[in-house]
Amino acid sequence: MDKNQYRKVIFVLASICAIGPFSTDMYLPGFPAIAKGLAVDISKVGFTLTSFFIGISLGQLAYGPLMDRFGRKRPIIYGLIIYIAASIGCALTPSIQFLVAMRFLAAVGGCVGMVGSRAIVRDLFSGKEMARVLSLLMMIYGVAPIVAPTIGGLINTYLGWRYIFLVLAIITTIILIGLQKFLKESKGPDRTISLIPKNIMVEYMGLFKSRIFTLYGITCATGTGGFFAYITGSPFVYMNLLGFTEREFGWVYGLNVMGLITANQINRLLLKRLSSENVLFFIVSGQLCTIIVLLLLVSFGFSRNIDVVILIFLFLVCFGFVNANAIALALQPFDRNAGAASALIGGIQMVTGAISSGLVSTFHNGTMYPMIGIMSFFTLIGLLSLIAARRGERGY
Repeated sequence: MDKNQYRKVIFVLASICAIGPFSTDMYLPGFPAIAKGLAVDISKVGFTLTSFFIGISLGQLAYGPLMDRFGRKRPIIYGLIIYIAASIGCALTPSIQFLVAMRFLAAVGGCVGMVGSRAIVRDLFSGKEMARVLSLLMMIYGVAPIVAPTIGGLINTYLGWRYIFLVLAIITTIILIGLQKFLKESKGPDRTISLIPKNIMVEYMGLFKSRIFTLYGITCATGTGGFFAYITGSPFVYMNLLGFTEREFGWVYGLNVMGLITANQINRLLLKRLSSENVLFFIVSGQLCTIIVLLLLVSFGFSRNIDVVILIFLFLVCFGFVNANAIALALQPFDRNAGAASALIGGIQMVTGAISSGLVSTFHNGTMYPMIGIMSFFTLIGLLSLIAARRGERGY
């Protein structure tokens, strides 16, 4: 494809991917206001993230076979329509229970962009180029969580938290219009793909026969688990424990995402000289060291606000390298069923994210231990999975 077409494809894919970070990050500054407005404890608001992650998990598993059967574009369009309707429902919610339900439905619709973007990249690219494109994609849509908390904080301050969800619906409507105009179909329909539930489950289970997919999928999922432990716990840690205002929280959150974007750009450069396997192993090892240092500082009472901010920043910079490389390595063995493979790895990620989010909310005890403890646990599992993958590649 020519450069102009390449830019349009990347822009559209980045936009539909951005729905995810906008959906999670934009309403984080409104957590205290939502809790007050619906007369619940702030830990209960955390379950709206849990339901969102569960919805993403189940939704992706449904979209994978649909995209392999009907092509990529049609399911994306219908999914975004569902997301828009659910976001309006969130804005009109009368209770925390209804908000949890609407967030689940929004996730079922919005996750179509995650599955679709990865599948389209797999359709068009392979090898190191696929990892580089995924890094570029993540770098571009990474702008979303930089501006999302700031925008969410401003909307919450001047209009109220309900308008956050209305703005999300408007943004997604604009993305939907752009998608219909600029995105061409990357894979035609394939009627040989079965939509019978039993056959779908057999196909999904068959993907685990690939050792490469399984081990790198675990690494990708545990990276996501550590990241969403941060997302769920950060409003309380930064605003309640460290004393940051909503606006300061937005700036710190944005700084962390800047680290993620920078990491994706550096990753693209590193892949010109190094393999994805080596980059991934080195980065996850450093990520584990970083979060263990923070855990030790907090445990012995030596942590200052600046220590927490810097170490979490470094942890998230490392995560910026993990996603693109792990996804590229996990999807590499697949072609015809790339949609199902993309959906399954995304589902595994979000199941882990849902578990992580639920654990942070469940073990909430007024300290930062639930957040950083769960971040440490998932990072350790990810490193062990990478070690197993490397031993397998060397024939041990």
